[in-house]
Amino acid sequence: MSTRLLLYDAPDDLGPFLPFSLSRPLGELRYGVFLLRERWSAQLDVPVAGYLTPHRHLADFAEPGAPPVLAEAGEKHEARLLLRSTFVPAADFAPPELGEPVRFVGADGATVGFAVPRRMEWPGFTAANKWPAAPLRGKRLAGTWELVGDLDAVLRSDLERLRAEHGPASVPRGATVLGDPALVLTGEATVEPQVVLDVRQGPVMLAPGVEVRAFSRLVGPLAVARDTRLLGGQISGSAIGPRCVVRGEVSTSLFLGYANKSHDGFLGHAVIGRWVNLGAGTTNSNLKNTYGPVRVTLGGRRYETGLMFLGSFIGDHVKTAIGTLLPTGCAIGVGANLFGSSRAGAEVPPFAWGLDEPGLVLQAGRFVEIAERVMPRRDVAVDERTRRYLAAVWGAATGATPCG
Repeated sequence: MSTRLLLYDAPDDLGPFLPFSLSRPLGELRYGVFLLRERWSAQLDVPVAGYLTPHRHLADFAEPGAPPVLAEAGEKHEARLLLRSTFVPAADFAPPELGEPVRFVGADGATVGFAVPRRMEWPGFTAANKWPAAPLRGKRLAGTWELVGDLDAVLRSDLERLRAEHGPASVPRGATVLGDPALVLTGEATVEPQVVLDVRQGPVMLAPGVEVRAFSRLVGPLAVARDTRLLGGQISGSAIGPRCVVRGEVSTSLFLGYANKSHDGFLGHAVIGRWVNLGAGTTNSNLKNTYGPVRVTLGGRRYETGLMFLGSFIGDHVKTAIGTLLPTGCAIGVGANLFGSSRAGAEVPPFAWGLDEPGLVLQAGRFVEIAERVMPRRDVAVDERTRRYLAAVWGAATGATPCG
């Protein structure tokens, strides 16, 4: 009997996971080496069939490899698991029996999923929240900052598992390895001479198609996804998604993928969305002068992260000018363009056009036009569905109806 696996975004998660929750289902966020969606799929050995989200403007969301956003929770001829996108299952998680309707709860008592038996209509979240409860082992993420706070431990665990599956290491000719060569996982990556692979603190994994230019220093734990290019500098403790270009000093950061940081500049304890372009010298602070815990402002609300080190959350399609400086714990909304003589504050609104005149907004047509230029550069076509999705995100962020 087949089981349909769906992930849902709980309304309570939308605010704490800004700026990314505005432009993508939360299962498409990276947690360690893998997307949250990929973790559930691997754990249950079932592909994620789709997303359920309160954000109606994501109906046309589409990215390579991503499941669609659905209007309903499937049909009753199949058993269904509805699982909370921001809940990370424990390593020993086992698929539950689907004989009776069950509401899953985490250790904190919060609802983290539902089991819907075959031949039963999905009654909706309000009714399903009254079902009998059963515990589910794992961790419910509190907000975007935990993607960074948990990165080191999760990255190490992911890489150890991948190393066990990978087989014998293959050290690139001309590269210098500091530490155990068995911790170098290069696959079919191209690594030029004069690259240093420092695995004394953890493995370095380079997926097929990765290119590493000479005079790069890669420090584990580090995972770099397919077809990404590393152009130089020191890159450490990070998980970099597919089709990125990265140069400079990068530490303890996550790239969702398809982002461009091709120049020098420091990026630390940051989360970088898709289609971001960071101008030369863009640098973030990741430590307060007081060495105290960092607070973040997301959607106008302040959150205590408990983290001493926290850099920037840079939303999808953000662009920064050369020499842009970002403060500790800065959140930049989707589609914002940062330029001018002013410094960014704790939170930059979505689609902000410059920093000197607050309230200026990049218009919808112009936003879509820029995306149509950028995305094909990474071999991603912009079709009519993508245009509707981009315009709908703009409308949700600005409260306006896109026209023209």
